[in-house]
Amino acid sequence: MGPTEEFEQEARRCGYRRIAGVDEAGRGPLAGPVVAAAVILPVRCRLIGVDDSKQLSVSERDRLYAAIMDRAVSVGVGSSTAEEIDRINILEATKLAMRRALAGLTPAPDYVLIDAVSLTGMAMPVRPIIKGDALSLSIAAASIVAKVTRDRVMVQFHEAYPQYNFLSHKGYGTEEHLARLAEYGPSPVHRRTFAPVAVALSVPALEAVRP
Repeated sequence: MGPTEEFEQEARRCGYRRIAGVDEAGRGPLAGPVVAAAVILPVRCRLIGVDDSKQLSVSERDRLYAAIMDRAVSVGVGSSTAEEIDRINILEATKLAMRRALAGLTPAPDYVLIDAVSLTGMAMPVRPIIKGDALSLSIAAASIVAKVTRDRVMVQFHEAYPQYNFLSHKGYGTEEHLARLAEYGPSPVHRRTFAPVAVALSVPALEAVRP
């Protein structure tokens, strides 16, 4: 069936008007930032094909990203770097990215729907929803914006560090990525507290020991 406006409509019935959906991309990779997006959609917004970004092809995500950016009342994007992830851990870095995304919304939301994560100390009500990206239209829209934004960041990192082929795996721990990590050692954008990267740090890169 796909995401609906059920949760948004429920919030509107309680008097809220600017309902933001929030989601992230990139909690699992070994390299690159975690990126969050916050999206406020207009009432009865029809976005055919919007779904959890993981269920969509690259071309579908790109098409829907353009549609969301065109039709949304407001979109905010925030991220946490690999260095921040290493310093405060991935969960706290994800929450920080989400707060940054929400801070980028104009006008500010008066109610927040969020995929599975709880944010405390916010100025407005926050409702975490398990599997929210598959249930809420605004969270699904945020998942697409976050995923497309992060993928584009990883393309830029590919240009800076082509030996890791970030273009292919976007920093996730694929067999290819692990092999290149073992060969070249970590880059400046790798997450040093993640186990495979920590292992690579403990072993001299082959490039360093070749004559």
